This record gives sequence, C-alpha cells and structure tokens, in this order.
Amino acid sequence: MKLLQETIQAIQPLNEAVMVAAQKEIDYCLKPPGSLGKLEDIVRQIAGITGRVHNSISKKAIVVMMADNGVCTEGVAMYPQDVTRIGADFVTSGRMGVNFLAKHAGADIIAVDIGISVDIDCPKALHRKIRYGTANFLEKPAMERAEAITALETGIEVTLSAIDAGYDLFGVGEIGIGNTTASAAVLYAFTQAPIERVVGRGAGLTDAAFARKKEVVRKAVQLHRPNPDDPLDVLAKVGGLDIAGMAGVYLACASRRVPVVTDGLISNVAALTAMRLAPESIGYMIPSHLSFEPGAVLLQEITGLAPMLNMDMRLGEGTGCALLFNIIEAALRMIEEMGTFAVLGKSKKEIADKARAYRGEFGK
Repeated sequence: MKLLQETIQAIQPLNEAVMVAAQKEIDYCLKPPGSLGKLEDIVRQIAGITGRVHNSISKKAIVVMMADNGVCTEGVAMYPQDVTRIGADFVTSGRMGVNFLAKHAGADIIAVDIGISVDIDCPKALHRKIRYGTANFLEKPAMERAEAITALETGIEVTLSAIDAGYDLFGVGEIGIGNTTASAAVLYAFTQAPIERVVGRGAGLTDAAFARKKEVVRKAVQLHRPNPDDPLDVLAKVGGLDIAGMAGVYLACASRRVPVVTDGLISNVAALTAMRLAPESIGYMIPSHLSFEPGAVLLQEITGLAPMLNMDMRLGEGTGCALLFNIIEAALRMIEEMGTFAVLGKSKKEIADKARAYRGEFGK
C-alpha cells in the first residue's frame, strides 16, 4: 500500500505555463491556427506532461498485462480460458496482433503474467503472478482487497523500472479471456449506467451468451455492492488483475511525468480506475482509438478522453497504442521542422496575439 500511496501523492497537474509556451510555438508554424487539429493537441499535452516545450521520444513500450478471470465459467466468453496461456506464448514470441504493429512503430513489448490461471513457460515474460486467476465474481469477490493493491503496485513497479531504463512513451494492453466481462462489471459498478451502454459482445458472443453476460454483470454488482467511491473495493469485488495492473501503469507514468497511451475498452476501464484513485492522472493519458464496444462511448463521456482513431477495432492487446505511437512521434516533429511566420517578417508575439484572438472568436 505504501508504494501506491507514494505514487498517487507524486502526481501533479500538467504544467500549464509550458503548455502556453508550446501553443505559441505551434501557432508560429506557417499554417492557419488549429489547422493541424489533434496533432497540435498532442504537442501541447506532451509539453504539459514533461514540462518541456520541445520533446522527442527515445524508447517506446507497450505493457501487456496477462491474467485469467474466474467468471469465464459462467459462459460469458467465446473462447476457452486456455487461450490466455496461448496468448502469452504468442505475444512473447512475436505472433500476436500487437506484435506486428509494435514492430512497425519501433516499440518493445513488456509482457507481464500478473494472474494467468496456470504456470507458463515464457522466458521473455515478467513473472509477477499474484494468484492463479480471479475467482468467479458471480459467487464471491474476484480477489482480496490486498491482492487488488498488489496488482496496482505490480503495474507501478514494472513501469517505474522501465522508465528508469529509458522508456519515455508507454501504451497499455491486456490478454485474458473473460476480461471484457470484468471490465463491464467495473464500469457498471462505477456508473450504474443502463446495462446496454456498458456490456458488449466482446470477442463475438452469440445472442444467448451475450444475454448471459449482461445478466452476470448485473447480478454480480447487485450481489457484492461495490462502493463506487472506493476504487479498490470495485477492483477487488468485480475487477480483474490485468485491469488493476494497467491502472498501476497509468499511475506510475503520471507520477514520473511520462505520457501513456490508452487502448480499447479494458484499457480505458483501467484508465477510469486510475482517474478515480488520482484525478490528475487523466492528464497524462493520450487516447488512441474508439473501441467497437458500447462502453467505450460511456467511458469517453466520463473521462473526457476523446479517441483519435475510429477503426472498429476491439482486439485489445495494446494494438491501438502501437498505431498512435506513430502519430505522436509525427506530431512532435511539428515545431522542430515546420517553417515559421518569420519568413514573412512576423514576430512570435504578433502571431500569438492573432491566434489567441482567433480562438477567442471561434471558440477554438
């Protein structure tokens, strides 16, 4: 618990003064104000994160948390639970969906066994197993409160170690059969939103299995009554070890002022959990894509994280993060390589004043 508390206490708001300075550099580039849209948002946000106007990325990593979910026994998943073990083998040998995208982006994969239901023979994985999968939360709490804390702190420890090794841009992903059900349960516990806005089909459920999934989520939350004002209670009663681990990644990045990219539904449920633990942490997150799952829209409304890509993706694993890494690095080249209004004899202050007036008039 000490590491979690220290990490949360270390999280500070974004540096607004540096963001203002970065905006002046952006506006001085030879283009109409705001014409590069979300690329400009990225440059400004990362400046606020790092406290530097000029930024570049040295090393990128996607932290993939791998865990099993006991609720799978309720028939809420299309695939057998052993697929988690197979996924661990594939992601560490370069054969999962995230691998080819990460390779294209020049990013490393940090795969963490935080709770797979069996022992795995994957030398390239980090073995941080807290327990052999969660319990079936339709019958009893998914895990002990202390285990939820340990999972959060595992994500923190893994990430802090990677930051110390020179990584300065992170993404988060997961592998675990049944984790869309756990994510839906966490989201439902936090919001009590209509079940249709929370629960999706996940990995292609039949109509009958989809109906069962909604029933399981509703009954589990009614049974355990997790306290929406206590994220640890929510995680312990209806969460997943991978969700907690990813939330720890977000908190660690925020504590060290390092940008971190969110992925799909499960990743963004972890982002919401981190935000409930430390509200300022949300400023350090950059959303990648809008998941096909219905809960993704609800999460956007709650967290304010507006995904930049909409590609009907719902694979997880950190695939959206890998795609956005390329966009982030391209955005950061803007104020390093674009020509400026100096070519027209305009000063930076003059252009900044005009851009500010434009944004004031048009609300941009």
